[in-house]
Amino acid sequence: MRRVLILDDEVHVLAALQRALRQAFPPDTLVVEAFSEPEAAVLRAGEASFDVVMSDYRMPGLNGADVLHLVKGIQPEAVRLVLSASTDFSEIMNAVNRAEVFRYVAKPWNIEELIRIFQAAFARRDELVGARLLVEQSRANGAEPSPQELEARRLEAEDPGITQVNWDKNGGIRLD
Repeated sequence: MRRVLILDDEVHVLAALQRALRQAFPPDTLVVEAFSEPEAAVLRAGEASFDVVMSDYRMPGLNGADVLHLVKGIQPEAVRLVLSASTDFSEIMNAVNRAEVFRYVAKPWNIEELIRIFQAAFARRDELVGARLLVEQSRANGAEPSPQELEARRLEAEDPGITQVNWDKNGGIRLD
């Protein structure tokens, strides 16, 4: 079951996001928790694990970058998305970089694009969890993988077969 936390100070935006996610994902596969107050969302992130956390950028009190930065510290594997109607892209890019935001979603959003972003965010979450599990498994087996081995594993998990090379008899690489 996927868990999503969404935060926006506009209640109608929260309702529209919830409606879009409910229509796109079967109810037995997704739980969405919606918050209109940044502090309440951060507190909830300290209580429950989320696959994806989406926050509006401009809100009273804590802004979305602050919230996502705090969530990053609490749940580093939660994939973070920022939602905004702002056209000040330098300000948004600062937020994206500081909180390591996975994607920026513009208001108003296109529903098909929103769903693709959430699907990509779920896939990214799976990659992050898988990489952590590989490291934990290697440590449990007493072997610490090299950074190169970890990168090869990550690439192979992301794109199966990418680390396999098909050599010809003369030592060249076959592209068939």
